[in-house]
Amino acid sequence: MFRRPTRLALIGALAAVTLALSACTGTAEPKPTSDGKPDPDASLSVGLVLEPSNLDIRHTSGAALEQILFDNIYEGLVTRTQDNKIENRLASDYEMSSDGLTYTFTLNEGVTFHDGTALTSADVVSSYEAVRTDESVQGHGDFAGVASVTATDPQTVQIVLTEPNQNFLFSLTGRAGLVFKNGDTTDLKTAENGTGPFTLGSWSKGASITFERFDEYWGDKAGVKQVVFHYIPDFTAGVNAALDGTLDVLTAVDPNLVEQLKETGEFTVTTGRTTDKGTLAFNNAKAPLDDEKVREALRLAIDHEALVEAVGAGETMFGPIPELDPGYQDLSEQVPYDPAKAKELLEEAGQKDLTLTLTIPTFYGTTVPQVLISDFAKVGVTLKVNRVEFPTWLEDVYTNHDYELSFVLHVEPRDFGNWANPDYYFGYDNAEVQQLYAEAMAELDPDESADLLAQAAKIVSEDDAADWLYNGATLTALLPVVKGFPKDSINSRIDLLGVTRAED
Repeated sequence: MFRRPTRLALIGALAAVTLALSACTGTAEPKPTSDGKPDPDASLSVGLVLEPSNLDIRHTSGAALEQILFDNIYEGLVTRTQDNKIENRLASDYEMSSDGLTYTFTLNEGVTFHDGTALTSADVVSSYEAVRTDESVQGHGDFAGVASVTATDPQTVQIVLTEPNQNFLFSLTGRAGLVFKNGDTTDLKTAENGTGPFTLGSWSKGASITFERFDEYWGDKAGVKQVVFHYIPDFTAGVNAALDGTLDVLTAVDPNLVEQLKETGEFTVTTGRTTDKGTLAFNNAKAPLDDEKVREALRLAIDHEALVEAVGAGETMFGPIPELDPGYQDLSEQVPYDPAKAKELLEEAGQKDLTLTLTIPTFYGTTVPQVLISDFAKVGVTLKVNRVEFPTWLEDVYTNHDYELSFVLHVEPRDFGNWANPDYYFGYDNAEVQQLYAEAMAELDPDESADLLAQAAKIVSEDDAADWLYNGATLTALLPVVKGFPKDSINSRIDLLGVTRAED
């Protein structure tokens, strides 16, 4: 779940898409279509679902912006790989002081913005000072612990924190870390002036956005001359566009339609990992969910394997940290499928004939509620479903905490801190978890920090603070002439720098 409801509103639509994704991996043998030699003048055609409302990534929420603009148009000092590892981008190197308070970044030589202006440390300072001081700038919360940002020379930037923060460097891989030209007057809603390997070519609203290769890019040049993002919100229309030759790549493939692509023998279908956490939230602060026996009973009543098969959403998940995040561990032994024990616990809790209400945004479809209704009925729990529009969910559940059970995809990486926040809508308050999380953030050694997070996550699962129904996956269909297209985490960013397309 993202920190700002405005961002949630747009992420929600993308999350609805993710819910429908399948973990299928099989595919027919692709037909040979070329000699495989990359064409440097190629145009790559990519099918996406969610179109941005505007291009101002500094002030506008939504995964649709991050998906195409990160690394392609705009860059930060550091970025992250598909498996969420941090790597240098605009910075050639960085150092952290022994006390974890001071980060010193050295910029790469020869970096220019798309208007030809050379990048200097002054651009980084102005960008980060805006994040630090202006609440309207995306990423402002990530800079809450930043004391100062200064340029020690034209190629060096120093950031000083008020206290150590294990997640700070990772936050620089997101919106907070993007670098913009100092004093730029570009209208970022309709234009751009980044440092990335592509420039904005054109935008046909409601249809497509085109990127053009930036031949003066400071690093390795992009492998294709042009990328056209086609926005196709209808799953069937997306498959048809792939089949009729409009698309080279189709993201967010509907599992019910994937066979149409595989049967042609012309497409490879990949399954990608994400940090999407299909979370069945319990209102820990409200009866009867304030009773741990009730919460445990509900978890034991759910056949997670069958649910994952029904929604086709990746892998089972039994704790709050997904595989791609620090602190992940297999906690499946804590909640085996055991309807008999679930009944016993409900009787012990005095809840033999329990009725609960699940509040769920309308865009998530009916699969998850149907599975839960069936599973809960087997242990004597009647589940009512309250389907609401997303703004209503934000108001009632997220803001006012007026709910019993809820379902939403929490897609943001490294968001375990929500479980250490008693004011978050989960209503979960555990002092030991809060202390472990604080220690994890202050710990300078990444492995030690991850171990502390794992300890805290295990407690959260042992407390049955929620149920994590699945860890989502993404399906992408590609023609074999396309090489290097990312497969993991592409609902949040698609780095196209190393993608190539061969001649047909």
